[in-house]
Amino acid sequence: MKQYTELKLEDLTLAQKLGMSFIMECWDADGYDNDFVEELIRNHSLGGIWIAPQGEKSRALLKRLKEAADYPLLVFTDAEKGWRGYEIGSQNTVGMSDSEELAYAFGKVTAIGALEEGYNVICGPVLDMFDRRAVCGGNVRSLGSDREKVARLAAAEARGMHDGGVLTVAKHYPGTAETEAEIDSHMGETFSERTPKELLDYNLYPYLELIREELLDGVMLRHSRFPKIDPDYPASLSAEHIKLIRARGFDGFAMTDALCMMGVVAKYGRKHSVGLAVGNAGAVALPFHKSAREILSWLRECYEEGIITDEKLDAVVSDVLRAQHKVAVMQPKFEEITDADAKAIARINNDFIFAKCDEGVSVALNRDAAHFFAILTESEVGVDASDRVAVDTMGTDWYHPYRIAERLKELFPNSKTAYISEYPKPGRVSQFLSESMDCGDVVFVTFTNTRCYAGRECLTPRIVSMMEAMQVSGRISTLVHFGNPYVAEDAPHVSRVIIGSPSAMSVEAGLDVLAGEKKTGGVLTYDIKLK
Repeated sequence: MKQYTELKLEDLTLAQKLGMSFIMECWDADGYDNDFVEELIRNHSLGGIWIAPQGEKSRALLKRLKEAADYPLLVFTDAEKGWRGYEIGSQNTVGMSDSEELAYAFGKVTAIGALEEGYNVICGPVLDMFDRRAVCGGNVRSLGSDREKVARLAAAEARGMHDGGVLTVAKHYPGTAETEAEIDSHMGETFSERTPKELLDYNLYPYLELIREELLDGVMLRHSRFPKIDPDYPASLSAEHIKLIRARGFDGFAMTDALCMMGVVAKYGRKHSVGLAVGNAGAVALPFHKSAREILSWLRECYEEGIITDEKLDAVVSDVLRAQHKVAVMQPKFEEITDADAKAIARINNDFIFAKCDEGVSVALNRDAAHFFAILTESEVGVDASDRVAVDTMGTDWYHPYRIAERLKELFPNSKTAYISEYPKPGRVSQFLSESMDCGDVVFVTFTNTRCYAGRECLTPRIVSMMEAMQVSGRISTLVHFGNPYVAEDAPHVSRVIIGSPSAMSVEAGLDVLAGEKKTGGVLTYDIKLK
C-alpha cells in the first residue's frame, strides 16, 4: 500500500489553501486541463478530485492523478445505484426492500468496488425524504418518506461503506424543498418554508442518527433556500444552515452540490457561487467547471474582495485535512465481494415488486387468455422487421420496449403487444384503440426515468386521456409501472397495479409477477393514492 505524507495547515501557503478548498471535476475529454490538475496535486494545491466512473478512460485518468499525489488526496464520486456489475435500480429500491441486511450489503459492495478503483469518498447515503410527489427523480433517489425507516436503512448503508473502506457524504443537506414550481435545483432556485424545528424533527432526523452512530464523515449542501433559516442564501452558500448540524455534534466536512446548477449560478454567478461556498458556508466547493485555472482565479479574487477570510479558509482546509487523515488511516474490513454479497444485490433488484389488487382479483394474469399489452415509449418510434423498437426510450440501460415485448410474448403466447409513445399522434391513438379490441383486456406497461432537468414525472395528459377513454368500458385490467410510484396516481382506477424499480432486473421480475412466476415482496415507501 502506498505511504502518504499528511499535510499540515501551518505548512500551507495561501495558494495551497485556496487549492485545498475545492474539488476538481476531471474528465478525459477536450477542454479539461488534466496536466494542470496533476501539477496542482504534485504541489499540494488541491483538496480532492471528482471523477465519474466511465470505463477504462476514467480508470486510467484516476490512476494517473492518484500516482501524482504523495498526500491522501480525496477522490469523490456518486454511487447512488451501486458499482459496476452490482447496480440497483435506485435508492428507493433499497427502501422497498425495507431490509437493513440488504442496505448494508449495498453499502459494502459499493465501497469495495469503488475503493478497488481508487475512490475513497462516496457521496451517499441519500437522506432526502419526500412526503409528497417530487420532480426530476427525487422519489426514486430517496429511501422513502418515513424518517425512522430512512435512518435505519441509511445507517446500514453507511456501515457497509465504512466497512468497505470509504468515507460517507450524506446528501442533500438540510433536506428537500417544497417549491410549487415543477423544477429542481438543476433548473432554478427552489424554496422551503420549513422552520429549524421542522427540519430537525423530520428532514435532519437521519443525519442526527448517523452522527450518533459516528457514521457521518461529510454532508453535501443542496442549493435550496430556506428563508426561515437564512433569507438571503441557499444552504450551499449559507453560514446559518451548517450551524444547525454543527451545534448537534457534526464534526465532519461540508461540501456543496455541483456549483454549475441554475439554483445558484443564475442568481450569484459562477465566481461568487464558488467564493460564497467557501467564505460564507464554510464548505468545500464543487464547481463542476472545466478550468481549474479559472476556479483558482475566482477563489483568489473572492479572497481579495474579502468574501473569503483567512479564518473561514483555514476552517475549510482543516476540515479537508481531517478527512484526508481519515482516508490515510482507514482500514477496510473486507477486500472482496463474496457470492453472498452478489446475491444480496440481485435480491434488491428482483424480490421487491409491489402489487395492489381489488378484492377478489389475483396478482397474476391468465397466461392463456388474449391480452393487449400497451408498452409505453418516450416518443414516436419505428418498428423494424423483427417487431423491435428502432430507438430505445431515452437511451436508458434498463427500459427496453422491444425486450419487454419479447418477454411478454413468451409469457403470454396468445396475446398482442403494441408500442405507444408518451405523445402519440391522433392517428396512432385511433389505430391503437382499434387494435386493442381484438383482445379481452388491456394491460399498460409504463415507466418514468430519473433525469435531471426533466421536471415533473407523470403520465402525459394524452396517455391519461386514452386510458380514461378505455376505462369507461372497463377495458384496462392492469397497470404495470416501473419508476416513480406516484405516477400510478395519474391513471384511472385499475383493478390490478404492479410497481417495480427502474432496473432491467426489476422489469423482468415485474413481468414474472404478472405471469404468476414470481411472488411480490415490496413495501411501498410512499403513501400513494390510487384511484
